[in-house]
Amino acid sequence: MVEQADPRAQLAAILDDGRPLVTGMPSAPSPRAAAVLMLFGVLDRVPSERPAAGAVPRDLDVLLLARAATLRAHPGEVAFPGGRVDPDDRDAVAAALREAREETGLDPDGVDVLGTLPRVPLAFSRHLVTPVLGWWRAPSAVQVVDRGETASVFRVPVADLLDPANRGVTVISRADREWRGPAFTVTNDAGRHVVWGFTATLLDALFDRVGWAEPWDRDRVVPLPVQA
Repeated sequence: MVEQADPRAQLAAILDDGRPLVTGMPSAPSPRAAAVLMLFGVLDRVPSERPAAGAVPRDLDVLLLARAATLRAHPGEVAFPGGRVDPDDRDAVAAALREAREETGLDPDGVDVLGTLPRVPLAFSRHLVTPVLGWWRAPSAVQVVDRGETASVFRVPVADLLDPANRGVTVISRADREWRGPAFTVTNDAGRHVVWGFTATLLDALFDRVGWAEPWDRDRVVPLPVQA
């Protein structure tokens, strides 16, 4: 039997070396500051039915949401809670917690902020994004707060995301360029989702850095959702 490490301690450990989670992302001039909350923990009482091959507990989850299909930017995409840093926000952590509360209704008092990772440029929307790592010490109820912004809010077992059957790549071909990136498929009560783009890139990099990743087929192409 594989001895399971403490996932909270594993997540906190990657903050110590100061290395960026993602490198090589193109930047845009005059980017706007933004933040996302990468929130892990035992978010409900329904563990994954699949034991991960490594030391990841079956009840370890991450909080995600599906953006409304009517939005102009990234319609229908699965994302972490987050958004722009407003002038009234004390810092990126405050912005991530505020956005998470506004989008999912969670109580920030139950979130232990482990720290922030170096900012990641997102050229398409001209943002410079701070990933905020959190541990949900005291989970609160979450739900869609504004249907004009969010289609669904859900937790995803990390063991399911690590399943090689749920991993692949998405391919975008435009003009003379092709962009390939990691992807995850998620099936739950809200339907089937493809996690791709910026969110999948962060998850993929984090799983590699923490040591949770399992071997998966990097030639398997996952079709993009229609909105993409």
